[in-house]
Amino acid sequence: MRTKLVTVLVIPSVAFLVLAGVQTHTLVGRTTALGDFAQQVGIGREIVALVHQLQQERDRAAGELGELRRGSVGADRDAAIVVLKPLQAATDQALRDLRRAAGPLADADASWRVAYSEVLEAYDQVAYIRAAIPPAVLGSDTILSNYHRAVDALLRLLAEPSPGEDRPALSDAVLRYVQLARVKELSSRVRAQLYEAARAGRYGLEDQVVLTDLRAQQLTALGAFRVAATTEQVRRYDETSTDPAFLAATRLEEQSLAVGAAPSVLPAPQWWAAGEQRQELLRRVEASVLDDAVRQADEVSAAQLRTTLLVVGSILSVLLVALLISVLVGRSIARSMRLLRGQALRIAQLELPDALDRLRTVTGGVPTIEVPPAVVRSLDEIGELAEAFVAVHRSAVNVAVEQATTRRNVNAMFVNLARRSQVLVERQLELLDDLEREESDPDQLENLFKLDHLAARMRRNDDSLLVLAGTESTRRWNRPVGLGAMLLAASAEIEQYERVRHGAVADLHVVGHAVGELVHVLAELLENATSFSRPDTVVAVTARAEGAGALIEITDRGLGMSPAALAEANAVLATPPAADVATVERMGLFVVSHLAARLRVEVRLDGGEDGLVARVRLPGDLLAPAPEREAPAPARMLTASAAGTTWDGAPVAGRPPVWGGARPAGELPVAGRRPEVPPRQARSVPVRAEDVLAPAARPSAATGGGWWSRQGPSPGPVPGSSPTPPAVPVTGGTNERGLPVRVPMAQLSAVRRPEQPAVRHDPDPEAVGGMLSRLYSGVRRAEAEDTTEISMPPGGVRTEGGQR
Repeated sequence: MRTKLVTVLVIPSVAFLVLAGVQTHTLVGRTTALGDFAQQVGIGREIVALVHQLQQERDRAAGELGELRRGSVGADRDAAIVVLKPLQAATDQALRDLRRAAGPLADADASWRVAYSEVLEAYDQVAYIRAAIPPAVLGSDTILSNYHRAVDALLRLLAEPSPGEDRPALSDAVLRYVQLARVKELSSRVRAQLYEAARAGRYGLEDQVVLTDLRAQQLTALGAFRVAATTEQVRRYDETSTDPAFLAATRLEEQSLAVGAAPSVLPAPQWWAAGEQRQELLRRVEASVLDDAVRQADEVSAAQLRTTLLVVGSILSVLLVALLISVLVGRSIARSMRLLRGQALRIAQLELPDALDRLRTVTGGVPTIEVPPAVVRSLDEIGELAEAFVAVHRSAVNVAVEQATTRRNVNAMFVNLARRSQVLVERQLELLDDLEREESDPDQLENLFKLDHLAARMRRNDDSLLVLAGTESTRRWNRPVGLGAMLLAASAEIEQYERVRHGAVADLHVVGHAVGELVHVLAELLENATSFSRPDTVVAVTARAEGAGALIEITDRGLGMSPAALAEANAVLATPPAADVATVERMGLFVVSHLAARLRVEVRLDGGEDGLVARVRLPGDLLAPAPEREAPAPARMLTASAAGTTWDGAPVAGRPPVWGGARPAGELPVAGRRPEVPPRQARSVPVRAEDVLAPAARPSAATGGGWWSRQGPSPGPVPGSSPTPPAVPVTGGTNERGLPVRVPMAQLSAVRRPEQPAVRHDPDPEAVGGMLSRLYSGVRRAEAEDTTEISMPPGGVRTEGGQR
């Protein structure tokens, strides 16, 4: 099949097309050139007509200038205008005829177009100089030289047609009428010189020299015409030269020759009449010679056109026969090729992309994808090609199934590892809670808080792994949460939380099911802001209502990003990418983009003055009205050693602030009252997010907890009773069979082990005494320190009793 196709179609077709193309191009080029040549020769009629009218106007204007130079008056000027005006109108009409005839030659060769433009420019000068003839303000030579240039430009345009070097007969035809036109032009200039002298009544200083030169040029041009002209054309010229009118003009011209004495001035009317008749006879001879050239050019052009059409017709006939044979040969494989093409396009555009989409979005088991058989079952090469297409399709589907299985297994491993790590982190956080409640050493308690904070960050990394695996987080909140508390919870999830400064925050609340993921998004943005900015700068956070939604802005003074990197990051945030190796390197950006797409939240990074501004726009459907009762803030929102102050130093409800001021003289600490000591370095935010979002008084088992994944230290069930499961079990939707999907760790609150009765431990008197001694020593050391700046709350300092 391959040999047949190459032999029958490719090689003969290409060879024939190349040869036919070369031959056709050559013939068409010759035909076009001869056609242009014939048109350029044909336009010679309009050219010689314009030359004749210019000669009439020029010669008459020369006589009028001679008359005006001799002693002109107003009447002579008016008479000159009356005489010249019809001649000028005739010349303008001849130019319009030339323009109309030259229209089809707009695409002629460049040399002809240049010569034609020179003719138009020269004629514009003639039209401009006409106004200087009646007043005779310029010399005759100046005025007549413009006419000479115009006529010379027309004669050059007349000689411009060229048939090529392989057509000498056509070149000679052009040369004949051009030489005869030059003879006529020189005769006209002789007439102008003699007519000017006749009207002026005398010859000028250089008139005889000019006349002698013109006669010599005329004889030279006449000799060139006789050499190039045919016998018939020479005979016609000789007959014209023996005409009585021609001979009368010649005899008058001979009287102006200086033979031993001064030349005589011819009578103006008689000379003009004789010269005009001679010019008319020369024009007739010129027209006949030009007609011969036009006829010859048209015949050659028509012959060449017939030859070209014959050759092109033959080529087309052979090509049609070859095409017919090719169609007959190709009909046997056309149907198979169409079917094969249709199957290939259907596989490439429909079946394979649909299969890849199904495998990419599968959530349960990997489905079985059937590959249709080949549509061409012949045993030739086309049938083998169809089977190869099916094999490629089957291989692509198998690879996609393997990738989907691998991706599902990897996601399952991510989920499993994240769940296991979450369980360990939750147990670690519970253990840290117990240690923090039992620890009394401030330094050790601060270290426990730091460890607690690191554990909370580890849990956020586990949530990021769940997002990477395409699974939703198990942390759920069942009631609306204030936007300010959510921002504070996000600050608690990062390492450098003390650098975050909260500005104006609108009194808005977020629906509970979106709180956990929004806290995760804000925590990632705050982590990025603090990590890529100087440690001595702060990160400002503001939140305000914007239309039906809300706008959160996080501003840092850090390194910033280049415009290209900023555009790339915003593109990732707008269109979440698929999980790959690059995702691990920029997991925060990946997590934010996927969580934002899941919640339909718009996240965008913009360049600020010194760093970046992260803007998070919450839609209106994520906002909820405020709950009926707000729970008080828990104790863990406060710092370890300055629990009486909030985030920015404001007093906390229920407890007066303690400020480091001067103690009254003689007052010493006593048992039962806490001494006023300078506060330690306050910690700005709580240790972890749920300490902000959870109420101070843990809800009972009857009302349910806040976070589904971790209830915290809530009172357990009554000893001896079985745990009560939640009224509505938590599920993650339904699978393809309609069964509920279990959410790991969502039912832990219902199977918590019963609370063990607390064992009372009486304090050791020696330990209590040592603690009081250390406390008293610390108070003395604090009083001995030189305090340079004391922060004063608004309204002055209040003591424990509330006195100002």
